[in-house]
Amino acid sequence: MEIKIVGAGCQNCIKLADLCQEVISETGLHATVVKITDINQFADLGIFKTPGLIVDGKILSQGKIPVKSTLSHWLQDELKG
Repeated sequence: MEIKIVGAGCQNCIKLADLCQEVISETGLHATVVKITDINQFADLGIFKTPGLIVDGKILSQGKIPVKSTLSHWLQDELKG
């Protein structure tokens, strides 16, 4: 699973990346977190508000940080396909 955190490196982007790492560690998911910080790529990825969360090419969130339980549910659902 590839998780992309899209944002210029603001506090919310950092919090989202940390939250993803925390959920991965707690659930044992096999995932890679990639940070996309190049503003020129945001629109190409379909992200218009940061932080953006893309999992395996699917936009799950933008402009907010999901609560931990929601994020965990989303990631586990994406893994199931």
